[in-house]
Amino acid sequence: MDRRFRLGLVGAVAGLGAFAAAGLAGAQQGETVGNQLPSAAPPAAPAPAPDSALKGVETTAPADEGSAPPEDDAPAPSAKPAAAKPVTPPSRPRYGIAVLEAIDKVTAETMRFEAPIGQPIRYKSLVFIVHACETSASDETFQDAIAHVEIISAPQSPAGSPAPAPRQLFRGWMYANAPGLNLFQNPAYDAWVIACKTASPPA
Repeated sequence: MDRRFRLGLVGAVAGLGAFAAAGLAGAQQGETVGNQLPSAAPPAAPAPAPDSALKGVETTAPADEGSAPPEDDAPAPSAKPAAAKPVTPPSRPRYGIAVLEAIDKVTAETMRFEAPIGQPIRYKSLVFIVHACETSASDETFQDAIAHVEIISAPQSPAGSPAPAPRQLFRGWMYANAPGLNLFQNPAYDAWVIACKTASPPA
């Protein structure tokens, strides 16, 4: 009986010791776990909004302090258009010499000669003075040589006789390609212009 009692007592003491040891170990483990608890993590930064969320949202960048103010969008007043210059037609080229031809109706003699501008040229009893000789301008459809001619009757007097006074027989424009348009004609002579030659120097 005593032996059983002693054995039961020993078992009870052993059970209490094991229980106490287990409790102590649990307490120590709890302290260790409590001491080793991780510190609270810092709050995470907010994630950037996706590009799709920014569509349609206008962002305004801060203006630079030294930047110039925006220009006014209003259009500048338009300048008045310059007046168009009048178109000057091409001038007729002028020459220094006119080529003339004359015929003596009495003798049927024909003579072609050159008459410099402003210089009197005698053909028998006639004196020719050409004041201008020019050709058609580049924009004219009909090309021609034109001369302004003055013809004076100045017969040479016989020796010892007074010379008759000169007399103007013709003054006007002659046309090389249309000699019949303004031809010099009288009972003794006919005359017309043939061409212009040797361009005169520019004025």
